[in-house]
Amino acid sequence: MGAGTAPDGSSRSDEEWERFLRESVAGAADAPKEPSARARDVARRLRAEPGRGLEGWRSYTPARPKRRTGWYVVGLLALLVLLVVALAPGRVVDLFAGADSPPLAAETARPAQAPPAEAAQRATMDEPFRGSPAARWASGAAGITVPKAGAVGWMSEAEVERALARSRDFLVASGLDRGVLRGERPEKAIALINPHQKDVQDLLKTAFHTPSEKNDPLLLFSRFQPSRAHLVGDVVKTRGRLSYREGKRGALVVTADVTFVYPVTRAEAGGEDEVVRTIVRRELVLSWDDPDKVITEPGTFSIVSYKYDMTNGGCGAPTGYFTPPFGTDRQVDEAGTEVDPYDRSAPVGRGESSGDECAKATRS
Repeated sequence: MGAGTAPDGSSRSDEEWERFLRESVAGAADAPKEPSARARDVARRLRAEPGRGLEGWRSYTPARPKRRTGWYVVGLLALLVLLVVALAPGRVVDLFAGADSPPLAAETARPAQAPPAEAAQRATMDEPFRGSPAARWASGAAGITVPKAGAVGWMSEAEVERALARSRDFLVASGLDRGVLRGERPEKAIALINPHQKDVQDLLKTAFHTPSEKNDPLLLFSRFQPSRAHLVGDVVKTRGRLSYREGKRGALVVTADVTFVYPVTRAEAGGEDEVVRTIVRRELVLSWDDPDKVITEPGTFSIVSYKYDMTNGGCGAPTGYFTPPFGTDRQVDEAGTEVDPYDRSAPVGRGESSGDECAKATRS
């Protein structure tokens, strides 16, 4: 093998020279590179001028700090809120009222006081219960509390449970059925009444054809004349409860105390800008009698008593329908005794023969 001459002038064997070349190539990537003569000259000139940086020659310029836009966004949002409050304060009140006013728990006993006052707001077609305590009430049958059943008198627990359910069915059929509210005959409700109860059957025979103070269908049923008033929406708000006890001859006596809130508008074209709430509170006492002791039919009850309070339902001679006052007619109807129609803390005031008295609602 021949010999080569190393860079330092010494003589090396071919094997040593070849190994030297391999190791040099392998370490080339990691070996530091010596700067060129031009680079060294530029570096010397920059060091000689302390006020001058390396700008323009592989220098690093720090990024400019980001502008703090958070406060601008907060200010813009605050401005928008103020603008909404100024242009539509009612909607803002509704928004916060909805958030702070969860639905009421079911009523299980007579309340100790009237519900608190609500912010005065006008009812609308979209929000017919707006500005009233009924806005927090349940809808339809859900607002009528049915207690847990237990054996009473001649009835077992299961029979009492069935009688309570049918008692509520009567309230639904007489005060919530859409057809009945539009003036139809309440056949489902009538079918639950003992057909052998003479005084009530006499009322039913004449009340729908020739209503009078004594025989007025409104004593038991809620009805509106379609040519005069239409219900607003599909919801009737309710609040009340059933209770029961043992009566004479071991009968199951069920007491119903329920308030119904009916939002209505006039039937004539152009009357949809005014919503009136007709508010009816009913107290019914029903007797589920032992058929071995009282003449009755299975699945029916006898009506012991019926009372009701009503506001915004019309005054004057009985017509067989609630006649809500609209426009200037409200001034005539509001001449009676003032009552709070949402106050359920006191007993129902009106009886079977006191339908001629008009009451003015302190809030509706």
